[in-house]
Amino acid sequence: MSAPTDATPVIAPMRRLLYVAAFLVFLAGLVLFVFPLRTADWFAWTVNPPMTAVFLGAAYWASAGLEVTGARSADWGTAKLAVWPVFVFTTLTLGVTLLHLDRFHLSPGVALLAQVAAWAWLAIYAGVPVAMLVISRMQVLSHRPGQKSPTERRPVLPLALRLLLGGIAAVLLVYGVALLTAPVPAAAWWPWPLSELTARAVGAWLVGLGWAAAQGQLSADLRMVRPVAITSVAFVILQALALLRYGEALAWPSAPAVGFIAVLLAIGVAGGWALALSRSPALHS
Repeated sequence: MSAPTDATPVIAPMRRLLYVAAFLVFLAGLVLFVFPLRTADWFAWTVNPPMTAVFLGAAYWASAGLEVTGARSADWGTAKLAVWPVFVFTTLTLGVTLLHLDRFHLSPGVALLAQVAAWAWLAIYAGVPVAMLVISRMQVLSHRPGQKSPTERRPVLPLALRLLLGGIAAVLLVYGVALLTAPVPAAAWWPWPLSELTARAVGAWLVGLGWAAAQGQLSADLRMVRPVAITSVAFVILQALALLRYGEALAWPSAPAVGFIAVLLAIGVAGGWALALSRSPALHS
């Protein structure tokens, strides 16, 4: 029998917010991943080259799985592993947007759908972080007295998996921060060309994913790592499809390209391992 977990139910506003967020990132991913050559007409800003668009689209679609899994979680102990990475990513992306506002399709001189997408983007990234803070406060206040929180117990993942997740988190967080703060020199270590805006957009994703990996390796219940595990596996599969479509954009066999593949493989191994553990029959005995 597994140890008791934080059984505080996920409140309805939090479930609704996560479902809405999942729908919005699915739409963003749809344009970026399926129609990477049409971002000038259909997206909030023009994304070049197409490999950048499909990379970002894969990240959006993978995060949709994270948010849906969080919304469907039975308790807050599991759901919060989806909430905090999303809060970190949306807050950083709002900062990136405001810093590069001139690159967004907010003026009348662009396609109407692109204008709508840009204004919707601005509203979403301004509103979601605030909504998450407010609803998270409501969620914390709903905590039942006397219940154990997972943070009060020791992590239960195997040491090797914790070390792998910790290493992935360190790489993603450090390089993500570098892309956010010094996009031009940091982009020289990316396997295909990035502008300042796209470098910072990628950096926001890397920090969000790194945050999720760091949270996952501290999990005190195997079931609670499932949202991060599912997201990791989906992210790697989608990035593999992106490489099949536009992999010629990578500078093979440069160190950045080899490093990119190595990190993807590490994420896939860690995600698959954690997902297998979270689905163990022993957890339900």
